[in-house]
Amino acid sequence: MNTPLQILTAFDLGLALAPVLLVAAIYARWMGRAGQVLMATLRMVLQLLLVGYALQYVFAQDARPLSLAVLVLMIGVSTAIALRPLAQRDSSHWQAALLAIGVGGTLTLAWVMGVVLQTSNWHLPGVLIPLAGMVYANGMNAVSLAAERFAAEIKRGESYTEARRQAFGSSMLPQINGLLAVGLVSLPGMMTGQILSGVSPLIAVRYQIVVMCMVLYSAAIGAALYLWWMGRSAEQRRPTADAT
Repeated sequence: MNTPLQILTAFDLGLALAPVLLVAAIYARWMGRAGQVLMATLRMVLQLLLVGYALQYVFAQDARPLSLAVLVLMIGVSTAIALRPLAQRDSSHWQAALLAIGVGGTLTLAWVMGVVLQTSNWHLPGVLIPLAGMVYANGMNAVSLAAERFAAEIKRGESYTEARRQAFGSSMLPQINGLLAVGLVSLPGMMTGQILSGVSPLIAVRYQIVVMCMVLYSAAIGAALYLWWMGRSAEQRRPTADAT
């Protein structure tokens, strides 16, 4: 099965971006912040163009230090983005997010590459970076949802246990919806890309199952680690607070 794909020109990309103006108009009308979506779109385009040129160079290399440096950068950036919804954040939030995304994502990545795919070329940038991007990005989103909901519940006066329950449920809602909808409502990006490139749908489905499980693991472990660390930090601060 071979499906020839059109090479997208700058004009084609312009057509793809044109509906963003409609989204910006809705933002302006309802939220008064058209610049938010326009700036986010512009940043997306610039980041992807820059990363495209960068990855073209990185993928041509066979350097473990380079691959690991990219992973460290991914973890650091995703940690900062995950905490963006919080109006107030201290060192415990940063520690929790870094632990959640770094440890949760790396454990998931190690399991998939070492046990499921059993690849000996794990260090190659062309293998490691695409999978790491999916893992850390989904961990980031789950931690961000958990952090925002947990802070809101604590502010309302809920106990740690109830706040944790609400926050974990919120962080996992997109993941559960994704599992229920895949194949019936959505054909995910990796599967669609493989099919368009000529890979058998049955092979593409197998890889997509691995990806969906990988996304679920990284999100659940990341959110759980974040909430566990926040509870641990609260326990450590309580004696000091009581003493004063």
